[in-house]
Amino acid sequence: MPIRVSNLRLSVNVPETALPAHLARRLGILIGDLGSWRILKKSLDARSSTDLQFVYTTLVEIADGKAGQLKLGSDGRGDLQFYEPPQFEDASPGSEPLSERPIVVGSGPAGLLAGYYLARKGYRPLIIERGAAVKTRVPVVRQFDRGGEFDRENNYLFGEGGAGCFSDGKLTCRLEGPDVDWVLQSFVECGGRPSLVYENRPHLGSNKLPMICRNYRRKIEALGGEYKFGCRLEGIQIRDGRVVGIQTSSGDIPCGQLILGIGHSARDTYQMLYELGVPMVQKAFQLGLRIEQPQSQINHHKYGRPEYETLLGAADYTLQARGAKDVFTFCMCAGGIIMPSISEPNMFCSNGMSNSRHDSPFANSGIMATLQPSEFGDSHPLAGMHLQQHYEAIAFQLGQANYLAPIQTAQDFLKGRATAPATKLDCSYERGVHPAQLDQLLPAVVTQAIRQSLPIMDKKLRGDFLKNAILVGPEMRGSSPIRIDRDLTSRQCPNIEGLYPVGEGAGYAGGIISAAVDGLRSARVIVRQFQSLQPS
Repeated sequence: MPIRVSNLRLSVNVPETALPAHLARRLGILIGDLGSWRILKKSLDARSSTDLQFVYTTLVEIADGKAGQLKLGSDGRGDLQFYEPPQFEDASPGSEPLSERPIVVGSGPAGLLAGYYLARKGYRPLIIERGAAVKTRVPVVRQFDRGGEFDRENNYLFGEGGAGCFSDGKLTCRLEGPDVDWVLQSFVECGGRPSLVYENRPHLGSNKLPMICRNYRRKIEALGGEYKFGCRLEGIQIRDGRVVGIQTSSGDIPCGQLILGIGHSARDTYQMLYELGVPMVQKAFQLGLRIEQPQSQINHHKYGRPEYETLLGAADYTLQARGAKDVFTFCMCAGGIIMPSISEPNMFCSNGMSNSRHDSPFANSGIMATLQPSEFGDSHPLAGMHLQQHYEAIAFQLGQANYLAPIQTAQDFLKGRATAPATKLDCSYERGVHPAQLDQLLPAVVTQAIRQSLPIMDKKLRGDFLKNAILVGPEMRGSSPIRIDRDLTSRQCPNIEGLYPVGEGAGYAGGIISAAVDGLRSARVIVRQFQSLQPS
Protein backbone atom coordinates (compact mmCIF):
# COMPACT_ATOMS: atom_id res chain seq x y z
CA MET A 1 0.00 0.00 0.00
CA PRO A 2 1.26 3.54 -0.68
CA ILE A 3 2.71 5.54 2.18
CA ARG A 4 1.96 9.20 2.75
CA VAL A 5 4.95 11.19 3.97
CA SER A 6 3.85 14.50 5.49
CA ASN A 7 5.69 17.55 6.81
CA LEU A 8 8.87 16.99 4.83
CA ARG A 9 10.61 20.35 5.15
CA LEU A 10 13.35 21.38 2.76
CA SER A 11 15.06 24.68 2.09
CA VAL A 12 13.61 26.54 -0.89
CA ASN A 13 17.05 26.16 -2.46
CA VAL A 14 16.61 22.35 -2.66
CA PRO A 15 15.16 21.35 -6.06
CA GLU A 16 12.28 18.89 -6.39
CA THR A 17 14.63 16.49 -8.16
CA ALA A 18 16.35 15.92 -4.79
CA LEU A 19 13.14 14.69 -3.15
CA PRO A 20 13.78 10.92 -3.61
CA ALA A 21 16.93 11.05 -1.52
CA HIS A 22 15.19 12.97 1.26
CA LEU A 23 12.18 10.65 1.15
CA ALA A 24 14.41 7.57 1.48
CA ARG A 25 16.22 9.16 4.40
CA ARG A 26 12.91 10.01 6.16
CA LEU A 27 11.69 6.43 5.66
CA GLY A 28 14.99 4.90 6.71
CA ILE A 29 15.44 2.89 3.51
CA LEU A 30 17.88 2.83 0.62
CA ILE A 31 16.97 5.03 -2.31
CA GLY A 32 16.92 1.91 -4.47
CA ASP A 33 14.03 0.56 -2.38
CA LEU A 34 11.97 3.66 -3.14
CA GLY A 35 9.37 2.99 -5.81
CA SER A 36 7.21 5.52 -7.63
CA TRP A 37 6.32 8.71 -5.82
CA ARG A 38 4.41 11.92 -6.40
CA ILE A 39 3.80 15.20 -4.61
CA LEU A 40 0.36 15.58 -3.05
CA LYS A 41 0.87 19.08 -1.66
CA LYS A 42 3.60 21.71 -1.64
CA SER A 43 3.44 24.92 0.38
CA LEU A 44 5.80 27.68 1.44
CA ASP A 45 6.62 28.31 5.11
CA ALA A 46 7.80 31.92 5.23
CA ARG A 47 7.55 32.51 8.96
CA SER A 48 11.31 32.87 9.20
CA SER A 49 12.77 35.25 6.64
CA THR A 50 16.22 33.74 7.23
CA ASP A 51 15.18 30.16 6.42
CA LEU A 52 12.30 29.84 3.99
CA GLN A 53 11.19 26.25 3.49
CA PHE A 54 8.93 24.28 1.21
CA VAL A 55 6.74 21.81 3.08
CA TYR A 56 5.91 18.67 1.11
CA THR A 57 3.32 15.94 1.46
CA THR A 58 4.12 13.02 -0.83
CA LEU A 59 2.74 9.61 -1.76
CA VAL A 60 5.41 6.91 -2.00
CA GLU A 61 5.46 3.29 -3.13
CA ILE A 62 7.94 1.03 -1.32
CA ALA A 63 9.62 -1.99 -2.85
CA ASP A 64 8.09 -5.37 -1.99
CA GLY A 65 9.00 -6.60 1.48
CA LYS A 66 10.24 -3.24 2.72
CA ALA A 67 6.97 -1.61 3.82
CA GLY A 68 6.57 -4.06 6.71
CA GLN A 69 9.92 -2.97 8.14
CA LEU A 70 8.79 0.62 8.56
CA LYS A 71 7.61 1.80 11.96
CA LEU A 72 4.84 4.07 10.80
CA GLY A 73 3.62 6.53 13.37
CA SER A 74 6.73 6.08 15.51
CA ASP A 75 7.58 9.76 15.10
CA GLY A 76 4.56 10.57 17.27
CA ARG A 77 3.22 13.05 14.71
CA GLY A 78 1.59 10.77 12.19
CA ASP A 79 3.81 12.06 9.39
CA LEU A 80 4.25 8.51 8.01
CA GLN A 81 1.04 6.63 7.29
CA PHE A 82 -0.31 3.97 4.99
CA TYR A 83 -2.65 5.84 2.67
CA GLU A 84 -4.89 4.92 -0.24
CA PRO A 85 -6.09 8.13 -1.99
CA PRO A 86 -9.86 8.27 -2.53
CA GLN A 87 -10.79 7.48 -6.12
CA PHE A 88 -12.71 9.76 -8.45
CA GLU A 89 -16.33 8.66 -8.78
CA ASP A 90 -16.78 8.35 -12.52
CA ALA A 91 -20.47 7.85 -13.32
CA SER A 92 -21.75 5.08 -15.56
CA PRO A 93 -24.40 6.19 -18.09
CA GLY A 94 -27.98 5.71 -16.97
CA SER A 95 -30.84 4.04 -18.80
CA GLU A 96 -33.29 6.85 -19.55
CA PRO A 97 -33.21 8.10 -23.15
CA LEU A 98 -32.35 11.72 -23.89
CA SER A 99 -34.69 13.43 -26.32
CA GLU A 100 -32.22 16.28 -26.87
CA ARG A 101 -28.57 16.79 -26.02
CA PRO A 102 -27.86 18.69 -22.77
CA ILE A 103 -27.42 22.45 -23.04
CA VAL A 104 -24.95 24.37 -20.89
CA VAL A 105 -25.52 28.11 -20.49
CA GLY A 106 -22.25 29.95 -19.94
CA SER A 107 -18.65 28.93 -20.60
CA GLY A 108 -17.15 30.04 -17.29
CA PRO A 109 -15.58 27.49 -14.94
CA ALA A 110 -18.88 25.85 -13.91
CA GLY A 111 -20.27 25.55 -17.43
CA LEU A 112 -16.91 24.69 -18.95
CA LEU A 113 -16.22 21.72 -16.68
CA ALA A 114 -19.83 20.53 -16.90
CA GLY A 115 -19.54 20.57 -20.68
CA TYR A 116 -16.12 18.92 -20.60
CA TYR A 117 -17.33 16.04 -18.44
CA LEU A 118 -20.48 15.54 -20.53
CA ALA A 119 -18.42 15.53 -23.72
CA ARG A 120 -15.99 12.98 -22.34
CA LYS A 121 -18.89 10.70 -21.42
CA GLY A 122 -20.45 10.90 -24.91
CA TYR A 123 -23.30 13.38 -24.38
CA ARG A 124 -22.32 15.91 -27.09
CA PRO A 125 -23.36 19.02 -25.09
CA LEU A 126 -24.29 22.33 -26.64
CA ILE A 127 -22.64 25.26 -24.85
CA ILE A 128 -24.19 28.67 -25.47
CA GLU A 129 -22.24 31.82 -24.61
CA ARG A 130 -23.53 35.38 -24.92
CA GLY A 131 -20.05 36.74 -25.65
CA ALA A 132 -17.46 35.93 -28.29
CA ALA A 133 -14.77 33.29 -28.63
CA VAL A 134 -11.42 34.06 -27.02
CA LYS A 135 -9.77 35.03 -30.31
CA THR A 136 -12.35 37.81 -30.77
CA ARG A 137 -12.80 38.60 -27.09
CA VAL A 138 -9.21 39.43 -26.18
CA PRO A 139 -8.68 42.30 -28.65
CA VAL A 140 -12.02 43.88 -27.67
CA VAL A 141 -10.99 43.81 -24.01
CA ARG A 142 -7.58 45.29 -24.82
CA GLN A 143 -9.18 48.06 -26.85
CA PHE A 144 -11.41 48.98 -23.91
CA ASP A 145 -8.35 49.17 -21.64
CA ARG A 146 -6.86 51.71 -24.08
CA GLY A 147 -9.95 53.92 -23.89
CA GLY A 148 -12.33 52.24 -26.34
CA GLU A 149 -16.07 51.76 -26.09
CA PHE A 150 -17.66 49.30 -23.69
CA ASP A 151 -19.19 46.22 -25.34
CA ARG A 152 -22.00 44.93 -23.14
CA GLU A 153 -21.86 41.39 -24.59
CA ASN A 154 -18.12 40.96 -25.04
CA ASN A 155 -15.95 42.22 -22.18
CA TYR A 156 -14.00 41.13 -19.10
CA LEU A 157 -17.04 39.25 -17.77
CA PHE A 158 -18.87 37.93 -20.85
CA GLY A 159 -17.32 35.74 -23.53
CA GLU A 160 -15.52 32.42 -23.80
CA GLY A 161 -14.25 31.41 -20.36
CA GLY A 162 -16.58 33.84 -18.61
CA ALA A 163 -15.20 36.09 -15.88
CA GLY A 164 -12.75 33.28 -15.06
CA CYS A 165 -10.87 33.90 -18.30
CA PHE A 166 -9.58 37.24 -16.95
CA SER A 167 -9.83 36.54 -13.23
CA ASP A 168 -6.15 35.99 -12.48
CA GLY A 169 -6.44 32.21 -12.61
CA LYS A 170 -6.09 31.42 -8.91
CA LEU A 171 -6.96 27.79 -8.26
CA THR A 172 -6.84 27.93 -4.46
CA CYS A 173 -9.85 26.16 -2.99
CA ARG A 174 -11.05 25.08 0.44
CA LEU A 175 -12.52 21.92 -1.07
CA GLU A 176 -10.41 18.78 -1.18
CA GLY A 177 -10.86 15.34 -2.63
CA PRO A 178 -10.98 13.46 -5.92
CA ASP A 179 -13.39 15.89 -7.63
CA VAL A 180 -10.96 18.75 -7.02
CA ASP A 181 -8.08 16.55 -8.22
CA TRP A 182 -10.01 15.68 -11.39
CA VAL A 183 -10.65 19.35 -12.16
CA LEU A 184 -7.01 20.31 -11.55
CA GLN A 185 -5.83 17.47 -13.77
CA SER A 186 -8.18 18.66 -16.51
CA PHE A 187 -6.49 22.09 -16.38
CA VAL A 188 -3.16 20.33 -16.87
CA GLU A 189 -4.60 18.39 -19.82
CA CYS A 190 -5.68 21.69 -21.38
CA GLY A 191 -2.37 23.51 -21.03
CA GLY A 192 -1.68 24.17 -17.35
CA ARG A 193 1.67 23.21 -15.87
CA PRO A 194 1.80 19.79 -14.14
CA SER A 195 2.59 21.28 -10.71
CA LEU A 196 -0.93 22.75 -10.52
CA VAL A 197 -2.16 19.49 -9.04
CA TYR A 198 -0.08 19.83 -5.87
CA GLU A 199 0.82 23.49 -5.34
CA ASN A 200 -0.73 25.02 -2.24
CA ARG A 201 -1.73 28.14 -4.17
CA PRO A 202 -1.84 27.10 -7.81
CA HIS A 203 -2.08 29.92 -10.33
CA LEU A 204 -2.70 29.76 -14.05
CA GLY A 205 -2.12 33.43 -14.89
CA SER A 206 -4.42 35.72 -16.85
CA ASN A 207 -2.16 35.44 -19.90
CA LYS A 208 -2.52 31.63 -19.97
CA LEU A 209 -6.26 31.37 -19.36
CA PRO A 210 -7.44 32.31 -22.88
CA MET A 211 -5.33 29.51 -24.37
CA ILE A 212 -6.59 27.03 -21.77
CA CYS A 213 -10.23 27.97 -22.41
CA ARG A 214 -9.66 27.49 -26.14
CA ASN A 215 -8.10 24.08 -25.53
CA TYR A 216 -11.13 22.98 -23.51
CA ARG A 217 -13.36 24.01 -26.40
CA ARG A 218 -11.30 22.10 -28.93
CA LYS A 219 -11.48 18.95 -26.82
CA ILE A 220 -15.24 19.33 -26.31
CA GLU A 221 -15.80 19.86 -30.03
CA ALA A 222 -13.58 16.90 -30.92
CA LEU A 223 -15.83 14.75 -28.72
CA GLY A 224 -19.00 15.86 -30.50
CA GLY A 225 -19.91 18.92 -28.43
CA GLU A 226 -20.78 22.30 -29.93
CA TYR A 227 -20.43 25.97 -29.01
CA LYS A 228 -22.73 28.82 -30.02
CA PHE A 229 -21.18 32.24 -29.39
CA GLY A 230 -23.15 35.48 -29.46
CA CYS A 231 -26.07 33.45 -28.11
CA ARG A 232 -27.72 35.00 -25.04
CA LEU A 233 -30.28 33.12 -22.96
CA GLU A 234 -33.55 35.11 -23.02
CA GLY A 235 -36.10 32.63 -21.71
CA ILE A 236 -36.75 29.06 -20.58
CA GLN A 237 -39.71 27.12 -21.90
CA ILE A 238 -41.32 25.08 -19.11
CA ARG A 239 -44.21 22.68 -19.64
CA ASP A 240 -45.83 20.59 -16.89
CA GLY A 241 -43.01 21.47 -14.50
CA ARG A 242 -40.14 20.50 -16.74
CA VAL A 243 -37.76 22.23 -19.15
CA VAL A 244 -38.66 21.64 -22.81
CA GLY A 245 -36.63 24.35 -24.52
CA ILE A 246 -34.91 27.71 -24.30
CA GLN A 247 -35.31 31.06 -26.03
CA THR A 248 -32.08 32.75 -27.09
CA SER A 249 -30.95 35.76 -29.06
CA SER A 250 -30.24 33.25 -31.85
CA GLY A 251 -33.65 31.57 -31.76
CA ASP A 252 -35.46 28.81 -29.88
CA ILE A 253 -33.66 25.54 -29.07
CA PRO A 254 -35.35 22.38 -27.76
CA CYS A 255 -33.87 21.14 -24.50
CA GLY A 256 -34.68 18.75 -21.66
CA GLN A 257 -31.55 19.07 -19.49
CA LEU A 258 -30.30 22.63 -18.91
CA ILE A 259 -27.21 23.44 -16.86
CA LEU A 260 -27.36 27.08 -15.83
CA GLY A 261 -23.81 28.40 -15.35
CA ILE A 262 -24.51 32.10 -15.93
CA GLY A 263 -21.95 33.55 -13.50
CA HIS A 264 -22.76 36.27 -10.98
CA SER A 265 -22.75 39.21 -13.39
CA ALA A 266 -25.54 38.32 -15.86
CA ARG A 267 -28.01 40.59 -14.13
CA ASP A 268 -30.45 40.69 -17.03
CA THR A 269 -30.61 36.90 -16.89
CA TYR A 270 -31.32 36.98 -13.15
CA GLN A 271 -34.17 39.38 -13.82
CA MET A 272 -35.58 37.05 -16.49
CA LEU A 273 -35.34 34.05 -14.16
CA TYR A 274 -37.08 35.97 -11.37
CA GLU A 275 -39.92 36.97 -13.67
CA LEU A 276 -40.19 33.36 -14.85
CA GLY A 277 -40.71 32.23 -11.27
CA VAL A 278 -37.43 30.38 -10.77
CA PRO A 279 -37.07 30.16 -6.96
CA MET A 280 -34.27 32.32 -5.56
CA VAL A 281 -33.34 33.96 -2.28
CA GLN A 282 -31.02 36.67 -1.01
CA LYS A 283 -27.52 35.59 -0.04
CA ALA A 284 -24.72 37.27 1.88
CA PHE A 285 -21.97 38.55 -0.42
CA GLN A 286 -18.56 40.19 -0.21
CA LEU A 287 -17.79 43.75 -1.23
CA GLY A 288 -15.19 46.40 -0.52
CA LEU A 289 -12.30 48.24 -2.14
CA ARG A 290 -9.07 47.27 -3.84
CA ILE A 291 -5.70 48.23 -2.34
CA GLU A 292 -2.48 48.51 -4.31
CA GLN A 293 1.09 49.04 -3.17
CA PRO A 294 4.59 48.48 -4.63
CA GLN A 295 5.35 44.78 -4.95
CA SER A 296 8.85 45.46 -3.61
CA GLN A 297 7.34 46.29 -0.20
CA ILE A 298 5.58 42.93 0.00
CA ASN A 299 8.70 41.08 -1.15
CA HIS A 300 10.80 42.82 1.48
CA HIS A 301 8.35 41.92 4.22
CA LYS A 302 7.98 38.26 3.31
CA TYR A 303 11.45 37.33 2.10
CA GLY A 304 13.91 39.64 3.78
CA ARG A 305 16.71 38.46 1.49
CA PRO A 306 16.95 39.51 -2.20
CA GLU A 307 18.00 36.03 -3.35
CA TYR A 308 14.65 34.63 -2.20
CA GLU A 309 12.82 37.06 -4.47
CA THR A 310 14.90 35.86 -7.43
CA LEU A 311 14.18 32.26 -6.53
CA LEU A 312 10.49 32.50 -5.60
CA GLY A 313 9.18 35.47 -7.57
CA ALA A 314 6.63 38.01 -6.35
CA ALA A 315 5.43 37.44 -2.78
CA ASP A 316 1.80 37.33 -1.72
CA TYR A 317 -0.07 37.87 1.54
CA THR A 318 -3.31 36.87 3.26
CA LEU A 319 -4.63 39.15 5.97
CA GLN A 320 -7.67 39.32 8.20
CA ALA A 321 -8.86 41.76 10.84
CA ARG A 322 -11.59 40.61 13.20
CA GLY A 323 -14.17 43.03 14.54
CA ALA A 324 -17.87 43.74 14.56
CA LYS A 325 -17.62 43.02 10.84
CA ASP A 326 -14.59 40.96 9.83
CA VAL A 327 -12.47 42.32 6.97
CA PHE A 328 -10.14 40.16 4.87
CA THR A 329 -7.96 40.34 1.80
CA PHE A 330 -9.35 38.67 -1.29
CA CYS A 331 -7.89 37.66 -4.65
CA MET A 332 -4.39 38.92 -3.84
CA CYS A 333 -2.56 39.54 -7.12
CA ALA A 334 1.21 39.49 -6.65
CA GLY A 335 2.95 41.32 -9.46
CA GLY A 336 -0.51 42.11 -10.84
CA ILE A 337 -2.73 44.87 -12.12
CA ILE A 338 -6.10 46.38 -11.27
CA MET A 339 -8.67 45.80 -14.01
CA PRO A 340 -12.35 46.60 -14.60
CA SER A 341 -15.11 44.17 -13.69
CA ILE A 342 -17.99 45.70 -15.64
CA SER A 343 -21.04 43.93 -17.02
CA GLU A 344 -23.33 46.90 -17.72
CA PRO A 345 -22.76 50.27 -19.42
CA ASN A 346 -22.39 53.38 -17.26
CA MET A 347 -21.23 51.46 -14.21
CA PHE A 348 -17.80 50.78 -12.73
CA CYS A 349 -16.40 47.98 -10.57
CA SER A 350 -12.80 46.93 -9.92
CA ASN A 351 -10.99 43.61 -9.70
CA GLY A 352 -7.41 42.36 -9.99
CA MET A 353 -5.38 39.92 -12.04
CA SER A 354 -1.79 38.89 -12.65
CA ASN A 355 0.02 37.08 -15.42
CA SER A 356 1.83 33.81 -14.84
CA ARG A 357 5.15 35.59 -14.38
CA HIS A 358 3.77 38.01 -11.76
CA ASP A 359 5.97 40.65 -13.36
CA SER A 360 4.11 43.90 -12.65
CA PRO A 361 5.77 46.27 -10.14
CA PHE A 362 2.46 46.39 -8.23
CA ALA A 363 0.72 44.17 -5.67
CA ASN A 364 -3.03 44.44 -5.17
CA SER A 365 -5.86 42.71 -3.36
CA GLY A 366 -9.48 43.21 -2.42
CA ILE A 367 -10.22 44.55 1.06
CA MET A 368 -13.55 42.87 1.65
CA ALA A 369 -16.33 42.53 4.18
CA THR A 370 -19.46 40.40 4.10
CA LEU A 371 -22.83 42.11 3.83
CA GLN A 372 -25.72 40.10 5.24
CA PRO A 373 -29.22 40.08 3.67
CA SER A 374 -30.54 41.89 6.75
CA GLU A 375 -28.29 44.80 5.70
CA PHE A 376 -29.57 45.01 2.09
CA GLY A 377 -32.41 47.35 3.06
CA ASP A 378 -34.99 45.43 1.03
CA SER A 379 -36.57 41.97 1.11
CA HIS A 380 -36.71 41.56 -2.68
CA PRO A 381 -34.73 38.47 -3.84
CA LEU A 382 -32.66 40.71 -6.14
CA ALA A 383 -32.03 43.42 -3.52
CA GLY A 384 -28.31 42.58 -3.24
CA MET A 385 -27.94 42.92 -7.01
CA HIS A 386 -29.75 46.26 -6.91
CA LEU A 387 -27.39 47.44 -4.16
CA GLN A 388 -24.40 46.51 -6.33
CA GLN A 389 -25.85 48.46 -9.25
CA HIS A 390 -26.46 51.51 -7.06
CA TYR A 391 -22.84 51.85 -5.97
CA GLU A 392 -21.39 50.90 -9.36
CA ALA A 393 -23.43 53.70 -10.96
CA ILE A 394 -21.99 56.19 -8.46
CA ALA A 395 -18.48 54.90 -9.20
CA PHE A 396 -18.99 55.48 -12.92
CA GLN A 397 -19.87 59.12 -12.28
CA LEU A 398 -16.90 59.57 -9.93
CA GLY A 399 -14.71 58.18 -12.73
CA GLN A 400 -15.64 61.09 -15.00
CA ALA A 401 -18.36 58.98 -16.67
CA ASN A 402 -15.58 57.33 -18.69
CA TYR A 403 -14.78 54.12 -16.76
CA LEU A 404 -11.84 55.71 -14.94
CA ALA A 405 -11.09 54.15 -11.56
CA PRO A 406 -12.06 56.32 -8.56
CA ILE A 407 -8.88 56.50 -6.50
CA GLN A 408 -7.75 57.75 -3.07
CA THR A 409 -4.59 57.34 -1.05
CA ALA A 410 -4.97 54.89 1.80
CA GLN A 411 -4.02 57.56 4.34
CA ASP A 412 -6.59 60.02 3.00
CA PHE A 413 -9.28 57.35 3.12
CA LEU A 414 -8.43 56.57 6.74
CA LYS A 415 -8.69 60.26 7.66
CA GLY A 416 -11.87 60.84 5.64
CA ARG A 417 -10.35 63.59 3.55
CA ALA A 418 -10.14 64.14 -0.19
CA THR A 419 -6.89 63.34 -1.96
CA ALA A 420 -5.43 66.53 -3.39
CA PRO A 421 -5.73 66.68 -7.21
CA ALA A 422 -1.98 67.33 -7.54
CA THR A 423 -1.07 64.18 -5.62
CA LYS A 424 0.96 61.68 -7.65
CA LEU A 425 -1.11 58.51 -7.76
CA ASP A 426 0.72 55.51 -9.19
CA CYS A 427 -1.76 52.83 -10.19
CA SER A 428 -1.72 49.86 -12.54
CA TYR A 429 -5.25 50.47 -13.89
CA GLU A 430 -4.54 51.07 -17.55
CA ARG A 431 -7.52 53.15 -18.64
CA GLY A 432 -6.82 55.85 -16.05
CA VAL A 433 -7.83 57.07 -12.60
CA HIS A 434 -9.57 60.05 -11.05
CA PRO A 435 -9.36 61.21 -7.38
CA ALA A 436 -12.53 60.61 -5.36
CA GLN A 437 -13.67 60.00 -1.80
CA LEU A 438 -14.30 56.28 -1.75
CA ASP A 439 -16.64 56.24 1.24
CA GLN A 440 -19.34 57.18 -1.30
CA LEU A 441 -18.96 53.75 -2.91
CA LEU A 442 -19.85 51.49 0.00
CA PRO A 443 -22.52 51.10 2.67
CA ALA A 444 -21.47 52.99 5.79
CA VAL A 445 -21.10 49.79 7.83
CA VAL A 446 -18.54 48.44 5.32
CA THR A 447 -16.64 51.73 5.12
CA GLN A 448 -16.37 51.82 8.91
CA ALA A 449 -15.16 48.22 9.08
CA ILE A 450 -12.46 48.80 6.46
CA ARG A 451 -11.24 51.97 8.20
CA GLN A 452 -10.89 50.05 11.45
CA SER A 453 -9.17 47.10 9.78
CA LEU A 454 -6.55 48.69 7.55
CA PRO A 455 -4.25 49.79 10.44
CA ILE A 456 -4.51 46.28 11.94
CA MET A 457 -3.46 44.73 8.64
CA ASP A 458 -0.64 47.25 8.31
CA LYS A 459 0.67 46.29 11.73
CA LYS A 460 0.72 42.62 10.70
CA LEU A 461 2.93 43.56 7.74
CA ARG A 462 5.09 45.84 9.91
CA GLY A 463 4.21 48.98 7.98
CA ASP A 464 4.63 47.53 4.48
CA PHE A 465 0.90 47.37 3.74
CA LEU A 466 -0.30 51.00 3.83
CA LYS A 467 3.00 52.67 2.94
CA ASN A 468 2.66 54.13 -0.58
CA ALA A 469 -0.73 52.42 -0.89
CA ILE A 470 -3.72 53.62 -2.90
CA LEU A 471 -7.31 52.42 -2.88
CA VAL A 472 -9.74 52.11 -5.79
CA GLY A 473 -13.28 50.92 -5.84
CA PRO A 474 -15.74 49.62 -5.50
CA GLU A 475 -15.14 45.87 -5.62
CA MET A 476 -18.62 44.33 -5.71
CA ARG A 477 -18.15 40.93 -7.34
CA GLY A 478 -16.56 38.93 -4.52
CA SER A 479 -19.51 36.54 -4.61
CA SER A 480 -23.11 36.35 -5.75
CA PRO A 481 -25.82 38.16 -3.74
CA ILE A 482 -28.36 35.56 -4.92
CA ARG A 483 -28.88 31.83 -4.48
CA ILE A 484 -31.09 29.90 -6.87
CA ASP A 485 -32.84 27.08 -5.03
CA ARG A 486 -31.95 23.50 -5.92
CA ASP A 487 -32.54 20.06 -4.45
CA LEU A 488 -29.55 18.59 -2.61
CA THR A 489 -29.78 15.21 -4.33
CA SER A 490 -31.11 15.87 -7.82
CA ARG A 491 -29.31 19.26 -8.04
CA GLN A 492 -32.35 20.56 -9.95
CA CYS A 493 -34.61 23.51 -9.15
CA PRO A 494 -37.61 22.47 -7.09
CA ASN A 495 -40.64 21.96 -9.35
CA ILE A 496 -38.58 22.61 -12.52
CA GLU A 497 -37.29 19.27 -13.72
CA GLY A 498 -34.24 19.50 -15.93
CA LEU A 499 -32.96 22.88 -14.65
CA TYR A 500 -29.56 22.63 -12.92
CA PRO A 501 -28.27 25.94 -11.46
CA VAL A 502 -24.49 25.73 -10.88
CA GLY A 503 -21.46 27.74 -9.89
CA GLU A 504 -20.91 31.19 -8.45
CA GLY A 505 -23.90 32.72 -10.21
CA ALA A 506 -26.27 30.24 -8.63
CA GLY A 507 -24.76 30.94 -5.22
CA TYR A 508 -23.01 27.59 -4.73
CA ALA A 509 -19.33 28.40 -5.29
CA GLY A 510 -16.70 31.03 -4.60
CA GLY A 511 -13.86 30.68 -7.10
CA ILE A 512 -12.67 28.90 -10.22
CA ILE A 513 -12.20 25.45 -8.68
CA SER A 514 -15.30 25.38 -6.49
CA ALA A 515 -17.39 26.55 -9.45
CA ALA A 516 -15.80 23.96 -11.74
CA VAL A 517 -16.43 21.18 -9.21
CA ASP A 518 -20.04 22.31 -8.85
CA GLY A 519 -20.56 22.12 -12.61
CA LEU A 520 -18.87 18.72 -12.77
CA ARG A 521 -21.15 17.30 -10.08
CA SER A 522 -24.35 18.37 -11.84
CA ALA A 523 -23.07 16.95 -15.12
CA ARG A 524 -22.39 13.68 -13.32
CA VAL A 525 -26.02 13.56 -12.11
CA ILE A 526 -27.18 13.82 -15.73
CA VAL A 527 -24.80 11.04 -16.77
CA ARG A 528 -26.07 8.73 -14.04
CA GLN A 529 -29.68 9.17 -15.16
CA PHE A 530 -29.54 9.28 -18.94
CA GLN A 531 -28.12 7.29 -21.83
CA SER A 532 -25.22 8.82 -23.71
CA LEU A 533 -25.72 10.11 -27.24
CA GLN A 534 -23.90 8.42 -30.08
CA PRO A 535 -22.45 10.70 -32.78
CA SER A 536 -24.95 11.33 -35.56
